[in-house]
Amino acid sequence: MLVEKLSLQIDAAQSLKNLGVDSGGVKILASKMKHHLISIKNLHVGAANILKQDALSIGADLAVPKGTVIAMHQRVDVLLIANQKQLLALSRKELAQPFGLKELAHELKRFASAHRPTPVQVMGVINANDDSFYQASRFRDTDALEAVIDMMEAGADIIDIGAVSSRPGSLEVTAEEELLRIKPIIDALYANKLYEKTILSIDSYTPDVIAYALERGFSIVNDITGLSDDAVARLSAEYKARVIMMHMQGTPKTMQEDPHYDSVLSEITAFFEVRLEKAEKFGIKDIILDVGIGFGKTLKHNLALITHLEHFLKLGHPLLIGASRKSMIDKISGSSLAEERLGGTLAIHLKAVENGAEIVRVHDVKEHVQALKVAEALRLSIN
Repeated sequence: MLVEKLSLQIDAAQSLKNLGVDSGGVKILASKMKHHLISIKNLHVGAANILKQDALSIGADLAVPKGTVIAMHQRVDVLLIANQKQLLALSRKELAQPFGLKELAHELKRFASAHRPTPVQVMGVINANDDSFYQASRFRDTDALEAVIDMMEAGADIIDIGAVSSRPGSLEVTAEEELLRIKPIIDALYANKLYEKTILSIDSYTPDVIAYALERGFSIVNDITGLSDDAVARLSAEYKARVIMMHMQGTPKTMQEDPHYDSVLSEITAFFEVRLEKAEKFGIKDIILDVGIGFGKTLKHNLALITHLEHFLKLGHPLLIGASRKSMIDKISGSSLAEERLGGTLAIHLKAVENGAEIVRVHDVKEHVQALKVAEALRLSIN
C-alpha cells in the first residue's frame, strides 16, 4: 500500500480521469474536491441560524460568532465553508427562505457557476512615451516595431500599446499629443500587417486615438477609466472590439492620495456591475475585467485583490491582472528600482493566475511565458 497526500490545487477532473473513473463519476467527485470559503457580512441573525442548519444538513458548515443561536446580535458576519456540490445545493435551498436568504442564494449560485480559465494569455506592454514608470518599456517608431516582433517571438498572445503614462501622479496629455506619439507606431504595425499575426490592444481612453487604432487593425480597447466616456463605448461597439474595463479610484494624478474602501471587493464589484450594464446597453459583447492593481489602492488593497481574485469570477468575464514591476513590490521586498522587481512580479502574477486570472499584462514576456509553462505543468501533475 502506498498512501500520498495530494495538493488541492491539482486538476481534479484530470486526476479522476487518470484513475479511470467514468464520466458521470468524474463530474460528481470533482465537485466535491473544489472547496469554497465565502464571507457573508451583516447577515440577519435569523438568516444565519437557518443557513447554519441548512449547511450542516448537507455536510457543509457555517462559522458564526458566539451568541448567534440566541440572537445576541441582530446582524452578524459569518463564514460559509462548502464544496462545489454543497454550494449548489445551498443556492437552491435558500431560495425559499426568509431574512434575505433568497438574495444570498443567487450570489451563491454565481460563485458556484464561476469557472477558472485555461490557458493563460500573456499581454506584452509597449509604451510610446517618455514618462512611463519603467524605462525599459518605452519605445519610439521603428524601435517599437522591433519590440513588438520580439515580444511575439517570445510568446506574447497580445501586444498592448499606449502613449500616456498612468503612473501615480502623472499629468494628463492632450489628445493631439497622444496621437502624435502613437501614430507612427500604429502606422508601422499596419504597414507590416502585424495585426494579421498577433492581437493588438490600444491602451487609451481618448476617442480619436482609439478610432485611429481600431481603423488600423487593433481589436482590443484597454480603457483604464472603465468606459467612462460614452464615445469610447460607441466606438468599441461599432468596431466590435474587445474591451478591457479597469477599475480606478480617482485619476492617475490623485489616485494614490489616501485611497479608501469600506470593502474593496464589494465596491469594485459594484463598479463593474454598473459599467457592465452600460456596456450591454451600447452593445459591447466581449469584456475583460481588470481590478486595477495600484490604481487607487494601498498595498493592503492590492494584496486582498490578488488573494481573493476568484471573487470576481462570479461576474462571468475573463480577468486581467497587471502588476508588472509595480511599486507595491518595493513595499514588500524593500527594492527601490523598477529594474529589480521581476521576481516579485512573477510571484504576484503566478498567484493571480492560480486565483483565476486569464490574462497577465507584463513587461517581461519571455520570463512570464516560461514561468506559466512550468506552473501549468505543476498544476497538471499529480505526483
